[in-house]
Amino acid sequence: MKDTVKHAFFSVVIPLYNKENYIASAISSVLNQTFQDFEVIIINDGSTDKSESLVRGIKDSRIKVFTTKNKGASSARNHGISLAKSNNIALLDADDYWHSNHLFELKKLMQTFPDAGLFCNNYEIYHTQSMVRPARFNFDFNKECLLLDDFFKASLINGVAWTSAVGFKKNKFNALGGFNPNLTTGQDTDLWIRFALKHEIAFNPIITASYLFYVENSLFKNEYNAVRYDFINSYSQEEQANPSLKRYLDINRYAVALRCKLHNDQDLYKKLKSEIEYSHLNFKQRCLLSCPKFILSWVKKCHSYLLKKQVYLTAYR
Repeated sequence: MKDTVKHAFFSVVIPLYNKENYIASAISSVLNQTFQDFEVIIINDGSTDKSESLVRGIKDSRIKVFTTKNKGASSARNHGISLAKSNNIALLDADDYWHSNHLFELKKLMQTFPDAGLFCNNYEIYHTQSMVRPARFNFDFNKECLLLDDFFKASLINGVAWTSAVGFKKNKFNALGGFNPNLTTGQDTDLWIRFALKHEIAFNPIITASYLFYVENSLFKNEYNAVRYDFINSYSQEEQANPSLKRYLDINRYAVALRCKLHNDQDLYKKLKSEIEYSHLNFKQRCLLSCPKFILSWVKKCHSYLLKKQVYLTAYR
């Protein structure tokens, strides 16, 4: 007998590890969506705080919680997506949140460009608890959904794809091999690169999500410089044939090189610096890359001070 069970339009996947101060707000932002046809799959990745008890205390039949041993965000997301009943996947990290229009706008983008591989809603970034700025991209757009001409060029300032603001089809995700569980950092960027090399990328200019960049212990800000280096250079062959990807990866090399200098990893710093094509960096970036550590540390402290004063400066433009 043919299965006639109707599944939700979206499967929302949330990896959870020790985010007791944020997870309730994240889930609340999902439940408050104007588009309500979804299931929520939460993978508790071996949390040791009160995260699991908090999510199990939220009573909604659409929420399904699974607890596993701690294996990292990639494995948690892959596991959650494997359990998804819908082919339409929306990701949310436990320390971010959606605006009430997120799933409505993501569905609109998917239906506007059904053959695209990755669907990216616009987002805003909280640099501190009180200072929020829209993400800045390296291309012009208005209010209309569009297909990107060049994902890598568009992502030279902030990434057009950000984990808590993207959606994709489960079958295309599986065909790409999912998130790489061997990467302890950069897993999301790695997946976006694979999507962009294989598929068109769709973008919705309407801001629908908030990235809490200031949150401590964020995976993105952990210092795994050698892993970042290996991940970037895993695309050495592809970047030779794709100048836009080369420039994008050089910007990533620049960012890792600065971290290496600040953490006294001189060998890796020199290796990264030698691999960067300097024409891909702007004047401010070239200055920061070449300046002594004490100046770089001072600039970092000044940047933190200015953030507290509601002033945001960046070397990316």
